[in-house]
Amino acid sequence: MKQQLLNYINHRNAPIPSGPWIMYQRWENIMCMHIPVSKERISPHIPEPLELDIYEDQAWISIFTFRVSGMQQRGMPKFPWFNSFPEVNVRTYVRHDGIPGVYFFSLDAAKIIPVIGARLVSLPYFKAKMKMAEGMGWTHYSSRRQYGSGTFFKGRYKSISSPSATGPDSLDYWLFERYYLFNTVKGRIVHIGIHHLPWKPADVSVVYDRNGVNSLLPGDIEGTPAISHYVDSLDVIFWPLQKT
Repeated sequence: MKQQLLNYINHRNAPIPSGPWIMYQRWENIMCMHIPVSKERISPHIPEPLELDIYEDQAWISIFTFRVSGMQQRGMPKFPWFNSFPEVNVRTYVRHDGIPGVYFFSLDAAKIIPVIGARLVSLPYFKAKMKMAEGMGWTHYSSRRQYGSGTFFKGRYKSISSPSATGPDSLDYWLFERYYLFNTVKGRIVHIGIHHLPWKPADVSVVYDRNGVNSLLPGDIEGTPAISHYVDSLDVIFWPLQKT
């Protein structure tokens, strides 16, 4: 099933990375909150030489909450203790050499081994105390970053519509269909390529702590989500970190 994902690539807006993929994850119960932010406020938080990507003169920050399950290195068995865990990531949208991608401000996870592994490939992961539970049709989600940080998320959400594909010229497509994770190391751009089938988001009802949302945003930026989505699950394969 994992290798078969590569039978479906026509929806991609970026080339498939070279070489073999190395890791698989399934993302489950995904909630996505998208916050409009002026490009002037967010630009200082984007490392050069990455280029901030905007949609109709508007920059965006997105918060994703979900559960990782079935995480597995290619050719290796699953390790039960740390192949499933909640995660919160905070991202914005960038380009490099014309390729659209994602730049992460932070990624919080409940297990320390994935945090250490991700930091080795230059992703800004943090250990957090997290809880994710189902009840009365809602997904209840809480996360608080450890070691003295005041960063947290608290809320609940549920899908309220059927999932549907995004149109190629839509904001939803622009937000979701991103196949490269960009960062910089000592001023040099690095990237991780990913692949998955097209996103099919649904509408979602979300109740959240606003102070928690603002605590996740970079610097002194504050904002209110203008769009939110729910996705039941997504199978994702990853390539190794590469220098550009």
